Amino acid sequence: QVQLVESGGGLVQPGGSLRLSCLVSGFTFSMADMTWYRQAPGKERELVARITKTGSSTDYADSVKGRFIISRDNARNTLYLQMSRLKPEDTAVYYCIDDMSLRHDAWGQGTQVTVSS
Repeated sequence: QVQLVESGGGLVQPGGSLRLSCLVSGFTFSMADMTWYRQAPGKERELVARITKTGSSTDYADSVKGRFIISRDNARNTLYLQMSRLKPEDTAVYYCIDDMSLRHDAWGQGTQVTVSS
């Protein structure tokens, strides 16, 4: 059974930083490209960042380029999202997902990030 467990969210002031983690089980993590998505209240879910199975290639939404860094530790089955210079518009629930789970619309519980003074 695939499990995607996000953590690390919280309340942070504008300009602050957070690091999100996603612990994966139920499939071979090192063989899966992974993606972070987010969903703000009243908005559709949007892609934030993506990383290939080896970590050799990454891609980012324009809105987070230069501020967020996606990375992974295949030995620990863990995906990360380092977020810096956070803005109020980054407030959302953040989700990690692999391509197979995405095709089945099988999401984890997400982690809430709130950027507010």
